[in-house]
Amino acid sequence: MIEVKNLSVDLGDFLLKDITFDVKQGEYYIILGPTGAGKTVLLESIAGLHPIRKGEIWLNGKEITNLEPERRGIGVVYQDYVLFPHLSVKENIVFGLRLRRQPRQEIEATLSWLVELLNISHLLQRKPGTLSGGESQKVALARALSVKPAVLLLDEPLSALDPGAREDIQHELRRIHDRLNITVIQVTHDFEEAVALGHRIAVIGEGRIMQIGTSEQIFRQPNSEFVARFAMSRNIFSGEVRDGDEECAVINIGDMEVAAVTELRGEIHASLRPEDILISTEPLKSSARNCLHGVISRIDDRGSTLLLTVTVPPEFICLVTRHSFEEMGLTEWKEVYMTFKASAVHIF
Repeated sequence: MIEVKNLSVDLGDFLLKDITFDVKQGEYYIILGPTGAGKTVLLESIAGLHPIRKGEIWLNGKEITNLEPERRGIGVVYQDYVLFPHLSVKENIVFGLRLRRQPRQEIEATLSWLVELLNISHLLQRKPGTLSGGESQKVALARALSVKPAVLLLDEPLSALDPGAREDIQHELRRIHDRLNITVIQVTHDFEEAVALGHRIAVIGEGRIMQIGTSEQIFRQPNSEFVARFAMSRNIFSGEVRDGDEECAVINIGDMEVAAVTELRGEIHASLRPEDILISTEPLKSSARNCLHGVISRIDDRGSTLLLTVTVPPEFICLVTRHSFEEMGLTEWKEVYMTFKASAVHIF
C-alpha cells in the first residue's frame, strides 16, 4: 500500500534520517514518539509538504515522491483542525469537492454519506467557532474523507481534546476505520492511544525509526533503552548475563542477582515493567524465580493506582492498585517483598 524507502528530509534545524517502513492496505499504523522526534515532519513529507532530500515514497505501486500534494490521493487531519472560520460546517466539508469541480449531485451524495457516517446533521449550518473540540474533529475528519482518499493521515487528532471527548473520538476513529477499511497513519505521543488504535507501531526518536512492531512487541520487547523508557518500562538496568540453571540465566546488577529467560550473554540492558512486579509484606509462595526484599522509599499517587519506589538497592518502580495499597497498609519506609517471573525480565 504505502512504502517509505530510505527517506531523508532536511529542514535546516531538523533532519529525518533514512526512514524506511511499509503500511499495508487497511492497516491502522501508528507513528509514536516524543515531542520533537519528527512525527509531524514525517507525516507532512508523506503528504508532499516538504522537499525530499533522499529516498522514495510509493503508494499502490506508484512512486509519488515528487508528486503535488493534491494529486496524491491522501487526506490529512491536523490537531488544530484548520477549519475555515467564515464558512459553515457544510461548506467546510464540501470545500475540497467544489475545488475539484465535482457535480452538484455527487457533492450532495457525498455530504449525505458523511453526515450519516459521523452523525453530524445537527452541525451543518453552524460555524467552526461555535463547535466543541470533539465536534470540530468530526468536521475535520468529514472534510478529509470527502475526497475519498486512499490514505488518511492524522496528526495528533486527540491531543487537544478533554478526556471525555478523547475517548469518544478514539471510538469514532476505530469505528470509521473498521467500517471503511481505510488505510490510516496516525502520529501521537500517547502510548495508550497507540495501543488502543494501532495494528502496528513505529517508534520514532531524533529523526530515526527506533523500532517497528505490534503494541505487544513494543510494550514487552523494547529493542533499546530509548524505546524502553518511552514505553514506560521504568525499570531499566545495566548488568552482565551469565549462565544459570537449565531454565534461566542470571543477571548480575551490582551486588544483586536476577533470573531471566535469555540466550544472550555478556554486558546487557534489562527492562521490567512496574505492573509485572507483585508487592507483598511477606515472602510469597510462588513459582516466580525472583523475590527481592526492599524498603518503600517513595510513593507517587496516580488516583486508582500508585507507583512505589522500592530500594533494594537498586531502586525498582512497582505498580499497585489503591485497594491493595490500603489492604497491605503500605507506607514510606515499610519493608516489602517484590516477586516477579524470570520471563518478565526483558533483555536487550
